[in-house]
Amino acid sequence: MARVSNAVRPRLGRVTAAAKPRVARWVRAANPQVTRVRTWQYTAGAATAGLALAAGVVTAAGPWDSTGQRTAERERAAAHEATGGADHGSGATAAAPRPAPSAVSVLTGLGGAAPVTKSVPGARPLADVLNPLLSGPALGERHAASVVDLATGRRLYGSGADEALIPASTTKVATAVAALSALGPDHRLTTRAALEPDTGELVLVGGGDPTLTARKDPEGWASLRTLAARTAKELRARGVHQVTLSYDITLYAGPELHPIGVNDNLAPVTSLMADEARTDDSGSGPAPRTAEPAADATRVFGDLLKSHGITTTEPGPSKATTRAKTLATVSSPPLGTLVERMLTNSDNDIAEALVRHIALASGERPDFAGAGRAVHTRLKKLGLPTKGAVFTDGSGLSREDRLTTGLLTALLAKSADPAHPELRPVLTGLPVAGFTGTLTSRYTDGAAGLVRAKTGTLTGVNALAGTVVDRDGHLLAFAFLTSGTVDPTATQKALDETATALAACGCR
Repeated sequence: MARVSNAVRPRLGRVTAAAKPRVARWVRAANPQVTRVRTWQYTAGAATAGLALAAGVVTAAGPWDSTGQRTAERERAAAHEATGGADHGSGATAAAPRPAPSAVSVLTGLGGAAPVTKSVPGARPLADVLNPLLSGPALGERHAASVVDLATGRRLYGSGADEALIPASTTKVATAVAALSALGPDHRLTTRAALEPDTGELVLVGGGDPTLTARKDPEGWASLRTLAARTAKELRARGVHQVTLSYDITLYAGPELHPIGVNDNLAPVTSLMADEARTDDSGSGPAPRTAEPAADATRVFGDLLKSHGITTTEPGPSKATTRAKTLATVSSPPLGTLVERMLTNSDNDIAEALVRHIALASGERPDFAGAGRAVHTRLKKLGLPTKGAVFTDGSGLSREDRLTTGLLTALLAKSADPAHPELRPVLTGLPVAGFTGTLTSRYTDGAAGLVRAKTGTLTGVNALAGTVVDRDGHLLAFAFLTSGTVDPTATQKALDETATALAACGCR
């Protein structure tokens, strides 16, 4: 699992006078395939948004969280300062450099207002650039697109932007906005151990934190080992050395199994699990899952208690009473960090947990149906265009979900709105092309670092929604939805080329 930063809402630092020469050297040394065309972009971005990417500036630009997001950018920038050129990377030497992508404008615009610049004379209409790319056969039977200028909120391009299509995992953008709006970026999910005073029953109470981990190195996430150690200490202080062990998963309601059935992309949805119920050592992506996440997590908890001298029974389901005494708790990182991890890794378990917490905060039943209603209501309260939107889950695994590209770009625009700083993790959590999460292996043809975007993939469905800085330094939000596709690799490439075209375009 990724290491967690203490801070949640990343911010950009100002490029100091002393650091500007290093920024300039870094820009000149960047990937020549990109800099030959986009020198204007670096100049505008560094001067107006504080694009602090040189090695000497990265600390001021932090925090650099370990979802890989800003950490990757820092390391690439530092590598440029060390042995430099387009060939660089961790561990590279001047004698044997390793090719690696270069982070360029992914941070532009995230530190404040977008640069105010004019389009170059003779700029092409955006439709002239996008229409040929979006009409290619790789994009399937149906597609829709929307592009919005985040500085003005003006839609620059729309093709079927109000048509609701299957969004796949771009649904998580809506989940993120609704969760941050409902709960705030500093909200934490707490798991606790409670002792019933009359029966001596010890109840492990699930707080809906799918990032709870039993691993030896928790890497900043809530630790089941820490909870066991604290609980054992409290029990021994009370002279208790043997307990009846139970678990409480009554925080959620409804079926645990997603409508798609048993699937390596998602554990049964329950308010208590450890390491997302994975049966291997993975921290993201598909993996076999245990069929009983709560029972298995409690068994591990019992084994940990035994290592501290507390004997337990085989665990079973229960419900902690109001008289139960809480002995110990552990809490997740702030919600902003969970949102970043969800978006970067396309984490379905976090997504399904967050929509249930949105439901709880909204007075809805915390099941699939209630969560969908809560998300829809929350987005509508934000003034977002929810017509045609259907939310049957939080992850986008359901083929019954529907979103419009107009709503997706509106979600991104709302997240960039200075009036809603609580939504900033939506932007910072988007994978960086060629660097992080689900975009790590994409954009390897020279466009790495130019795009932040949430991907979406189901059989016959491909989607991409995110932000990019165009040739004039404008920060744009875009969303592309496709259905009826037959070659996912070709479709992904076509979508990536379309997003890259926005970066190269000085279009209006």
